[in-house]
Amino acid sequence: MARALAVAGADAVFSYAGRTARPVVQPLPTRVGGFGGVEGLVAYLGHERISHVIDATHPFAAQMSRNAHAACAATGVPLIAFERPAWRAGPGDLWTCVPDVAAAVAALPEAPARVFLATGKQGLEPFASRSQHHYLLRLVDPPEGPLPLPDATVVLARGPFAVEADRALMAAHGITHLVAKNAGGAGAAAKLVAARALALPVILIDRPVLPPRRSAATVEEVLAWLSHAGTERGV
Repeated sequence: MARALAVAGADAVFSYAGRTARPVVQPLPTRVGGFGGVEGLVAYLGHERISHVIDATHPFAAQMSRNAHAACAATGVPLIAFERPAWRAGPGDLWTCVPDVAAAVAALPEAPARVFLATGKQGLEPFASRSQHHYLLRLVDPPEGPLPLPDATVVLARGPFAVEADRALMAAHGITHLVAKNAGGAGAAAKLVAARALALPVILIDRPVLPPRRSAATVEEVLAWLSHAGTERGV
């Protein structure tokens, strides 16, 4: 999305939450950090004279999406969500879909297992209640302190990932279960394809419920929306 806006010469700014130490460099002016809730975002939209907002956050960054929806509703700034289609189970998939992290923890077996916990660094603590399991974590940045999981292995890597590499990773660590969030898209789907090939059970966490909003699944759809709206500025 950022590349397309840059190529089009759009007057746009890219916003990162600041949770990653070394975020990917974008071809647009970039800001890093929170806005200070809905009130802070309302102030930012006004100060920067933002005319349109593209919510391209991760599907599980629910609070930011809710804040953006509320701020745009309060200011009358049009908003579109640029979101990946959710993953859907296919032939050979052994999925258990659960509504949240707590349900994912409860869905793990009682017997000791080797779990590929592919949920990122957020939300690890609830899994500490199932300390009988060994957890494989794949993180972008090294942990800043002790992990809440007593038996865990950390692999540092940044996606997108390849199916064969994920299959080899799971096999090398003797993984018996995969826990993941239904982020959707192609960049993180390799682990699900690998789990299918290895006949591993998958516990997949559903996306959080967000307010109704206009959405688009492709860059082209978002650009068409911007063009129709007659503006080139977004955040």
